Amino acid sequence: MIIDVHGHYTTAPKALEDWRNRQIAGIKDPSAKPKASELKISDDELRESIVNNQLKKMQERGSDLTIFSPRASFMAHHIGDFEVSSTWAAICNELCARVSQLFPDHFIGAAMLPQSPGVDPRTCIPEMENCVKEYGFVGINLNPDPSGGHWTSPPLSDRHWYPIYEKMVELNIPAMIHVSTSCNACFHTTGAHYLNADTTAFMQCLTSDLFKDFPTLKFLIPHGGGAVPYHWGRFRGLAQEMKKPLLKDHLLKNIFFDTCVYHQPGIDLLTKVIPVDNILFASEMIGAVKGIDPETGFPYDDTKRYIEASTLSAQDRHKVYEGNARRVFPRLDAALKAKGK
Repeated sequence: MIIDVHGHYTTAPKALEDWRNRQIAGIKDPSAKPKASELKISDDELRESIVNNQLKKMQERGSDLTIFSPRASFMAHHIGDFEVSSTWAAICNELCARVSQLFPDHFIGAAMLPQSPGVDPRTCIPEMENCVKEYGFVGINLNPDPSGGHWTSPPLSDRHWYPIYEKMVELNIPAMIHVSTSCNACFHTTGAHYLNADTTAFMQCLTSDLFKDFPTLKFLIPHGGGAVPYHWGRFRGLAQEMKKPLLKDHLLKNIFFDTCVYHQPGIDLLTKVIPVDNILFASEMIGAVKGIDPETGFPYDDTKRYIEASTLSAQDRHKVYEGNARRVFPRLDAALKAKGK
């Protein structure tokens, strides 16, 4: 089985974006504020948005199951207050739950949290519990920068985040560390802000002893870890200067990386530098990079091709494709076993 751990609902029916635009307009003009019940999207519309997009590409490229969460750039936690984010998160999560119900063999959910700048993370817990206990979601997306590129929140190692971590441990779910839209003109959303955040999250963990407090906590850092694999020697050296343990003991029991790296040399570097037990297959297809690579003639985000062309053994490819995902996402493993998979 090939499990893609990084999928977003980027192809949701236009009615979702229209409703969101009305919600944003309602921040300044309460009379324009829509009710959640006013959003009408039929099962047939959901099917069409998936069958002709994500599912079609999964079948063409040979992946079986996608961990599916709301569109990352649409999370936009910097917009409005907690009530705005809470309503928006609930709507987006419910749509992903419906997709998972319509295509149970191909999609399983991961939750967007209703984060809001300066708001206590405890406010996210009801949505976490609902998504896991009611929808059967297997993970969450945690935004380390709800301000949208201005980084006003404490680092991930701060006790500010501990209520989220305590609930993650209780529910036995990992978090993908994933920022949303950048509203800072200095940082392009997908080309800079995302990759900056991946690298920043890793360094925040490196400089702390977070995993002494939460030895079973698991973070998935997407996009191949940003700059982390390329600068592994730098991080090893910095940890050494800080008198931290070796990175394999300090971080690699808790931090994992996906394969959303869109060229062969990048995947080759990732698989050479990072232990195979810490790499999970992912594509984030129909996401940030949707074009055809003129050097290969294939889509940039067809990451399975890179894994197949790598020097990984068949046993190691199985870990990347399936084994590691089952280990990092215990609820996913349980859901698959319940189906005899």
